[in-house]
Amino acid sequence: MNQNITFLIHCQDQPGIIARVSGYFYDLGFNILSCQQFTDTEQDAYFMRVSLEGTQLPLSRAELEARFVEVATELSLSWSVHYHDDIPKVAVLVTKASHCLFDLLERHSEGKLACEIPLVIGNHPTLEYVAEQFGVPFHCIPVDPNQRAHELEVERLLAEHQIDLVVLARYMRILSPEFIARYPQRIINIHHAILPAFKGANPYRRAYERGVKLIGATAHYATDDLDEGPIIEQDVQRVTHRSMPPQLARLGEDVERKVLSTAVNLHLEHRVMVHGLRTIVFPES
Repeated sequence: MNQNITFLIHCQDQPGIIARVSGYFYDLGFNILSCQQFTDTEQDAYFMRVSLEGTQLPLSRAELEARFVEVATELSLSWSVHYHDDIPKVAVLVTKASHCLFDLLERHSEGKLACEIPLVIGNHPTLEYVAEQFGVPFHCIPVDPNQRAHELEVERLLAEHQIDLVVLARYMRILSPEFIARYPQRIINIHHAILPAFKGANPYRRAYERGVKLIGATAHYATDDLDEGPIIEQDVQRVTHRSMPPQLARLGEDVERKVLSTAVNLHLEHRVMVHGLRTIVFPES
């Protein structure tokens, strides 16, 4: 076995965690590339991300995981392991706005996102030309008055392509609890974060009318509570009274695509751990 491996570990804070875990990997012959930790002192919770460089070992994945169970049982760890040669499959869901889709597909084509994008799903045919430019199949599933009927067709495609992550790239539909439950912490959404939080059509026109000084965007995991899932990434752009609605919209789109691509990359690199309504995000070391 010769590959990089990432372990994500969560437990109650206690002495000796680093020594026991790092010692275990050392005894197996792994080189630890990075070890990042965070302790939530209010909840007495400990989080760790360990990235390993694999070497030629007479050890299968099943054996590695079975042996780690002994450490996990001893320290009462919750954990997951991710092998870097397992390339995640990502589906992008869109409506009519193109900026986030363009950005994701361009980054993917340049090798900046470690994933496969086997399909784009739209509820309008508007963005088929974008997917075609990057050689990605586009599937249009028109909006259906029966929301579950529409979602079931989307779910069929996701299952057919064995999708690991769903990215809502300005997908202007509210997902049902049934859909979200099928992909827990595997749906990333992007929305503009403007104060006040202008909802509905033409948010930047209403932002201009209210004289906002900051515009921004938030990427988060989708939950039953609309736009209230655990936050992965946020950013803002300062504006002034000179910024007219078209300029606000352009700036907002720039922030949205940056925030969404960053959030997707953090997820793909297994740098995000969800703890209740919060996320622990380990940056590149």
